[in-house]
Amino acid sequence: MFYQDVKYNIPINIWLLETYPRQPPLIYVKPTRDMVITQRHPNVDGSGMVNCQYLQQWVFPRSNLVELVQSLSLLFGQKPPLYSRPTAPVHVRPPPPPTPPFMNPIHTGGATMQMNPTSSPGLSPAQSPRLSIPYPPYQHTPLHPPHSRNDDPQEQYKRNAVNALTERVRNDINRLMQERHNEMESIFNTQQLLARRSEQLKSGVRELNDEKAALESQLQATLTNTDILENWLRANDRGITRANIDDVFEPVDTLSKQLLECQSSDLAIEDILYAIDKGAQDLVIPVEAYLKHVRVLAREQFFHRATAQKLRQMQVSTQVENMAVRAAYVS
Repeated sequence: MFYQDVKYNIPINIWLLETYPRQPPLIYVKPTRDMVITQRHPNVDGSGMVNCQYLQQWVFPRSNLVELVQSLSLLFGQKPPLYSRPTAPVHVRPPPPPTPPFMNPIHTGGATMQMNPTSSPGLSPAQSPRLSIPYPPYQHTPLHPPHSRNDDPQEQYKRNAVNALTERVRNDINRLMQERHNEMESIFNTQQLLARRSEQLKSGVRELNDEKAALESQLQATLTNTDILENWLRANDRGITRANIDDVFEPVDTLSKQLLECQSSDLAIEDILYAIDKGAQDLVIPVEAYLKHVRVLAREQFFHRATAQKLRQMQVSTQVENMAVRAAYVS
């Protein structure tokens, strides 16, 4: 610190707590054997604990130790927290000289001086005056002797180098603290994102479990119904006779039955012609036999198709007559 334009050193202890740097450190002044803490100091209590505005307004990551020490240097420069321990004054007085006659004391300020107004033979021409000067009141002095104001170039170069190194260290500390702060913010954001995704996964797992339970319930109901149907079939299958597939579906009238037979014959002849044609291509059927069978089958297919066409016309006319009868009945 600088007190009255003179540089002094103040010993302090800085305690970094577990919550540092989010919480401010604890700072104590450490007086040596020859130092005493200033009584009723506005920023230092009797135990040496320092309390200043910078500590009260500590905010991470803006606050740091370098700026804290600088603020303490300015603060202690206004009023030093330590001063040198006073030593007991030692008064050394010379032995009193013989008092000549006709001596009157003369008081001047803080000193007492006795003089002989007249000279008398047989005595010394002058007597040594006796001065009693009181000590000035004790003042608080700084701790260490000041540095010389006229430093040599080597000291000045060393001081400049220390200042430059201090500035570089301060910048590195600020940069590292900012990087760590950014890393912590990134970690906190990642932690929040993971927490949200964890909740989403838990919700998805709950939904899947509910859906699984519903499907298992439906499966159990389906298996139960299947068992019921199988038991019913086993109990009633014995009295059921095997029915002809052609007798299962019956036409609605005679015309529909004849039309169904004609279409069936037509399609059957079409399949036979396809098979004969395939055999002729593979040289399995002679050409004369192929032509004979094709002529017979084509003739038969023609009659079936002509009959089917007449049956369709008859169905159309029958439907028209039925519609006319229903219309006359309704009217």
